[in-house]
This record gives sequence, C-alpha cells and structure tokens, in this order.
Amino acid sequence: MTRFAFEIAATDGEARTGKITMQRGEIRTPAFMPVGTAATVKAMKPESVRATGADIILGNTYHLMLRPGAERVARLGGLHKFMNWHRPILTDSGGYQVMSLSDLRKLTEQGVEFRSHIDGSRHMLTPERSMEIQRLLGSDIVMAFDECPRADRPRDEIAASMELSMRWAKRSREGFDSGEEHASRSALFGIQQGALDEDLRRISADKLTDIGFDGYAVGGLAVGEGQEAMFGVLDYAPDMLPIDRPRYLMGVGKPDDLVGAVERGIDMFDCVLPTRSGRNGQAFTWYGPLNLRNARHAEDTGPLDENCACSACTSYSRAYLHHLHKSGEILGAMLVTEHNLAFYQALMQAMRSAIGGGRFTDFAADFRRDYLRT
Repeated sequence: MTRFAFEIAATDGEARTGKITMQRGEIRTPAFMPVGTAATVKAMKPESVRATGADIILGNTYHLMLRPGAERVARLGGLHKFMNWHRPILTDSGGYQVMSLSDLRKLTEQGVEFRSHIDGSRHMLTPERSMEIQRLLGSDIVMAFDECPRADRPRDEIAASMELSMRWAKRSREGFDSGEEHASRSALFGIQQGALDEDLRRISADKLTDIGFDGYAVGGLAVGEGQEAMFGVLDYAPDMLPIDRPRYLMGVGKPDDLVGAVERGIDMFDCVLPTRSGRNGQAFTWYGPLNLRNARHAEDTGPLDENCACSACTSYSRAYLHHLHKSGEILGAMLVTEHNLAFYQALMQAMRSAIGGGRFTDFAADFRRDYLRT
C-alpha cells in the first residue's frame, strides 16, 4: 500500500488542487483539517465530522501526552481506534502549546522543560520525544518539533530561534526514521520558520529541503500579525518550498484567509475557529459571519444559510438556534459547530472545483464580494 504520495491534478495561477494518498485514505487538496485537540472535535461525533466532508483531522501532541498519555493511548490500540476515527490524522509537534500554555518553561538546545498546565507536573519535550509520542499515538502525518517565536521579537532572536528549529528538524528526521515500522506507513512534515523576514524564510526553506521531508508547513503565522502581513509572507514563502510536496499553513483561519492562502499556493489548513465559534454562537455563511446571539434573530424563521444542506440549516430556524445559544443549551453548540465545519468543507470543495475548472480568480473575487460585503 502507498505510504505517502502527493499528486497535483490542476493549477490555476499559484492555486493547486490534487490529492494526498496514504494507507488510511485519500486527502483532497486544498484540505481543511478540523482540530481534535484532545482526541475529539469538540461538540461533534467522528462520523459527523466525516459527514461534513473532512478527509483528515488534527490531534494535539501536547494535550494528548499530558492526558490521557501517549503510552496509554498506545496500549488502547492507538489514537484512531481510541477516538473512532479511521481516516488520516495529523498531529502537531507540541512545540507551540509548550510555548503558549506553559508559564514555567526552560528552553535549551536539548528541548523544552515545562510544567503541565493541568497539574503542574514537570516534563521534558525534545525532538526525539515528540517523534516518540506521535509514534505511540499512531499519527499518519507527523510534524517536526520546532519553536514558534512571536513575530514582533528582535530579528536576532527570530534568527536564533529559526536556526534552533532547523537543528531540531534534523533531529526530528532522525528520530522519525529510527521508528522503522511507524516510518513505513506515516509521513513527516518540516516547518519553515523566520517570522516576517524573507531572508530568514529562505534560509529555513533551504535547510529543510536539504534534510528532506514528505511535506512542508509554513509556520510562525496567524499569531497576531494580521492578514495583510500574513499574505505578504505567503506572497513568497510557498515558492521557496518544493513544488511537488504539500504546503501546509498552520493555524489558519478565517474563510477569507483560506481563499487568499490558496490563491498563494497553500494546500492544507487547520484552525479551531469553526468549532470554537460554533460553541459561541457565531456561524459562517457565504454572506459573512452571523452572531446568533443577536436579538435580530429571535423571531427569524428562515434557515441559518439557505445554501447549506447541513442539519442545522435544513431542520432548524435561526430563531431556534438563537434561543439555544441564549439559553446555554448544548444542542446550540452542536448544531452551529456542525454547520461551520460543513461550510468550511463546502468552501474547500468549491475552491477545488474552481481550480480544476480554471476559474479560481473569478471564484475568489465573487467570494470576497459576497463574504466581505459588510
């Protein structure tokens, strides 16, 4: 069976559509990966996530190593069996969460020592340990261990961090390859760093390419720099990476972010936004986001989005969804989360079709006209 293969079926400008083939299934690109932080996509059953059109989901190494523990997941048959998701799973390296969630941490050449945000227990996360945890989880796409500095740090700090991440990338490659059985059925992605600096991004891309990975992520964006700055980096960063490998933009984003990033050559995305927003009463539609807590929806008998076929849109009114969210009912979070994930997958399918038909420029212009009209 195929371990990992990436095929580009069509291009339109910088935009690409194709598929990744792995042992647990095909991933259509551009692809959006719902985030299953703690072995669950919040407010959704796995079969419902698949029904929205998702080909792959993301799991968080940091959270799963702390609870329930990677070794326990392995004893229970691996993450796919544990959570009843039998298609591909990408796991992040844990580096970002260590930096953002742990107040007490010590960064060294070896790795990061930190205290758990759950119980204060001490842990050491290194490139080798990250690879081991992702192997125990049974991840299909493994991410190299890296550090993600804030974009507003001084350039010398960002450069030093990037160089450290590149040394860790090499150790991640070696650690991944040492687990022969896992490496024979999984893939390893490297992560480009360098914040908003084009020269540092070039150095990072060259070092990653020399090491060699199955795919490449553009890291260090969507961390507060704003859409204009992010697109400025994406105007050059994807072209620095091998053209025949998938390009993954980590942690992005809003629907208009996705369209703009695909326009610039990105193939894969993940973000908590559709699920987090669903729990808080924000729904994404082709005509912009809606706040269902707003009083104007209280007596609206129309559907959430007349262009959507999810159960929230075909079976319930805006008035009812408004009531559920105002009342704090769990069903409100479930229905709007389902809708948001269905919308994101419909957006990805629309982009795939537009690229394949050679009309992506028109699609993107029409989408922005409607989505950003307010």
